[in-house]
Amino acid sequence: MRRPRRNRKSEAIRSMVREHQVSTNDLIYPMFMQEGKNERSEISSMPGIFRYTPDLLIREIELCMKLGLKTFALFPKVEDSLKDPLAKESYNEKGLYLKTIKAIKSELPEACIMTDVAMDPYSSDGHDGILKNGKILNDATLEVLGKMALAQAEAGADIIGPSDMMDFRVGYLREMLDNQGFEDVSIMSYTAKYASAFYGPFRNALDSAPKAGDKKTYQMDPANQAEALIEAELDFAEGADFLMVKPALAYLDVIKLLYDNYELPIAAYNVSGEYAMIKAASEKGWIDGERAMAEALLSMKRAGAKVILTYFAKEFAVLSNY
Repeated sequence: MRRPRRNRKSEAIRSMVREHQVSTNDLIYPMFMQEGKNERSEISSMPGIFRYTPDLLIREIELCMKLGLKTFALFPKVEDSLKDPLAKESYNEKGLYLKTIKAIKSELPEACIMTDVAMDPYSSDGHDGILKNGKILNDATLEVLGKMALAQAEAGADIIGPSDMMDFRVGYLREMLDNQGFEDVSIMSYTAKYASAFYGPFRNALDSAPKAGDKKTYQMDPANQAEALIEAELDFAEGADFLMVKPALAYLDVIKLLYDNYELPIAAYNVSGEYAMIKAASEKGWIDGERAMAEALLSMKRAGAKVILTYFAKEFAVLSNY
């Protein structure tokens, strides 16, 4: 007769039989940059998360690497004066984003840099694709994404992250990168990116919300699960190296679905709204924030995520070092 509690009787036993664990090796730290020098600004809806000017961003990445983090996903806050309907600033080699990537790779070559391939930070319309007569143009957008991805690879990106959800973009970007000699640059595709309510703080951080309409014609319907398999099959066939589910906590079933069906590493994006909920409840004293963070990250790992993008990465790393 079995007594399962025997394997729970002490921390030594519990840790010995633990099925899943999260480590800093699993985490990617999303970070925000802004123009200027020697400045940082806290994002009000994301306590503890800041936009950094390039000089301070490099120092912050250096500190995080000493804590055990290795990979950083970068997002730019672009000045409104530089935005236009075709997002031309996204491939301006003298612009904030590309110059900063070059500076990071020059000073911290061991840092693994993941970039964002999408128009919305640079678009005057705030959409991930070219907007014409109220409609997002899929194939025309691919040309802009291609220029963006190539410029990021030239700047030193190790992984590009197409977050736009345009059809066929993984194959288009893979072919362009390979033809230009960047066959070693990885693609972490935002495979199942849902039209979620949990993105609000991120859009505040970058001032990148759509000026009109919404993103429901290209981001996935939260009601759909099987559709994620269609997206995953396309990304797999087109050459993606990782398949990502975004958001994470409300879509653990989708993470498990992709994990069960594909041998590629599955990534989960623990998004800004999920971070903000735990932080807000913790500040109110309603939950134990550190335990809630650890439990949330563990749930993603248990569902099948090999990689977790999370704003908790630095906090988790600090706690792991004590």
